[in-house]
Amino acid sequence: MVHDSVDRALEAAERDAALRPNEFHERRSEEIERMPSTSSGSSSTSESSHTGVDMRRVETQRDLERYQTELSRIHTQRSQHSGTVGRGPKSKEWKKPLPAFGAGKPYPPLLPNQEDYVVEFDGPDDPLHSQNWPLRKKLFTAAMLGFTTMTASFGSSIFSSATGAVGVEFGVSSEVSLLGISLYVLGFATGPTFWAPLSELKGRRLPLVVAMFGFSIFNISNAVAKDLQTVLITRFFAGFFGACPLAVVAAVFSDMFDNRTRGIAITVFSMTVFTGPLLAPFIGGFITTSYLGWRWTSYIVSFMGFLAFALDFLFFQETYPPAILVAKAAELRRRTLNWAIHATQEEIEIDFGELVTKNFLRPMRLLFFEPIVTLLSVYMAFIYGLLYLFLTAYPFVFQGVYHMTPGVAGLTFFGMVIGQLIAGITVLLQQPWYMRKLAANGGVPVPEWRLPSVIAGGVAFAAGLFWFGWSGYRPDVHWIVPTLSGLLTGFGLASIFLQALNYLVDAYLMFAASAIAGNTFLRSLAGAGFPLFSKYMFDGMGIQWASTLLGCVAAALVPIPVVFYLYGHKIRARSAYAPTFPPKGAAGPAAEDAEPPSEKEVLERGASAGVPRLDRDARSAV
Repeated sequence: MVHDSVDRALEAAERDAALRPNEFHERRSEEIERMPSTSSGSSSTSESSHTGVDMRRVETQRDLERYQTELSRIHTQRSQHSGTVGRGPKSKEWKKPLPAFGAGKPYPPLLPNQEDYVVEFDGPDDPLHSQNWPLRKKLFTAAMLGFTTMTASFGSSIFSSATGAVGVEFGVSSEVSLLGISLYVLGFATGPTFWAPLSELKGRRLPLVVAMFGFSIFNISNAVAKDLQTVLITRFFAGFFGACPLAVVAAVFSDMFDNRTRGIAITVFSMTVFTGPLLAPFIGGFITTSYLGWRWTSYIVSFMGFLAFALDFLFFQETYPPAILVAKAAELRRRTLNWAIHATQEEIEIDFGELVTKNFLRPMRLLFFEPIVTLLSVYMAFIYGLLYLFLTAYPFVFQGVYHMTPGVAGLTFFGMVIGQLIAGITVLLQQPWYMRKLAANGGVPVPEWRLPSVIAGGVAFAAGLFWFGWSGYRPDVHWIVPTLSGLLTGFGLASIFLQALNYLVDAYLMFAASAIAGNTFLRSLAGAGFPLFSKYMFDGMGIQWASTLLGCVAAALVPIPVVFYLYGHKIRARSAYAPTFPPKGAAGPAAEDAEPPSEKEVLERGASAGVPRLDRDARSAV
């Protein structure tokens, strides 16, 4: 999304730097050649369109950062737009003749220069851009969306304590009533393939508001259900609508925060995703065994959903840059009565075939054809499946072996919750280390810096599974011992997900929503399937051997992040979707000793970051 004049300016600047490399390096480190603003409303831009490139020397390090920021945002918007439905290289072929203009009027002439009517951001400090919002506004938005996400994940597991009562009321086995959990998580799997592309087409706000309203309605419907079929159907659609924040909120954070603070934001987001399912069982257990009954587990979730809907509807402002420019263009049209003013996103004409091919299939293409997304999704699917398997395994141990009531047994999940909190704090404490590496690398992020925590978390998670299995199968071992195993499993689960999600966002920045949607699809399938066989597995193999098998599989998957830590930069270099430019030298351990890039390299990387690459098969920008 950039003017032709800016394209020419970028090319001229690159040629100028290439023709005079010695002069470039002889300048002081804080001196750069700076181009005029790329805003369509900037007078300097319109003047430079006639005289070439008006270069001005500015002696400030801040201008180097502004230059990089503006280039990065221009190319990110261009890549986002080129990858959106309706922007394919093949124009639609019309079979019918052009209709008459009407009222006897001839066809009007084309606009003299269509790009002059396309709105842009007013420089890198434009307050409309969500990355320039005040910190207080960003934190409020993050907290509001964190509650929205926690509500959706909370609703996934609170039903686990109600499965027995549902089975008794409708006369079905416990395995059939467990479908209420599996179908909800299956909704998590299918929902992102709709919500994530919609957020890239229409912005983040519309999907979140619509989804939370639908989520609340279907939870109310579940609470008043008169038969088992209604219970299962409403649980599925509650999960389908509840999947929206899981797929879109991380992309909202990538809109609001740059690579210096995005890690902290997504850490908070991930904590809400994975603490929600573990906080729900004990609440649901006490509700189900009280006079309220199992239906109130759905009523409470619906009340939380309506609160999230109200907050999002009243206070959440759009963060997606193309959608912000659409609203800006609409205001300018109304106030100037110049109906030619528009945002580039409004040039999109939705074609159903392209919609399916480019938007709804993009998460699947990332999932199955991007090795990073594929292997990380397999790893995270196993971990996520165990998160929901624990909803059955913990009652099997603490109610079956230690004879606790459902509510008290649910309190033992706090071992995992504390482990997750420790993991979150650990990730936050790593932020200064990450910032130092980012500064040393000229502000160019390397996604592989996120992976040491994933490796450590994988080892801890496998160890926690062995601990849980070999301490929880005998009643003579105090109940606190298997409960404390949750410190390792919770720490491992959160460490893996916190930094793996950060890794996906860093590696697929403008396609973050689709990458996370593909990941969510696979791991939600595992989350839906694991609870269905957990009872048979622990019954047939015994608690200790079932946990041993799961621990061995978890240990076998640990090398996946190790491989990406060592060779991820080479894999991303061959990706058709990953925009992140690899640093000078290796991206693995050797990158720590690599020399920081020169100013020229930083500028060239800023100019090339986010440029859409060619799909080798379709030969089109993707």
